Amino acid sequence: MSDAPTVVKCPTCQQPVVWGEVSPHRPFCSKRCQLIDLGEWASEEKAIPGAPDLSDDDLWSEGQHE
Repeated sequence: MSDAPTVVKCPTCQQPVVWGEVSPHRPFCSKRCQLIDLGEWASEEKAIPGAPDLSDDDLWSEGQHE
């Protein structure tokens, strides 16, 4: 097995980041990139796909689900 550290790309700026204690903001290269990513999630620029909300469906009504 190799003793070489694992290196990943920062999700924000694509800079190489060592995956270990030397990189406290991993997988990000810095606090700045970490906060940029958080802001994108908070403003809903990023989202995890899922099932649509039933209340947004035109066919949904409370009477059908009692």
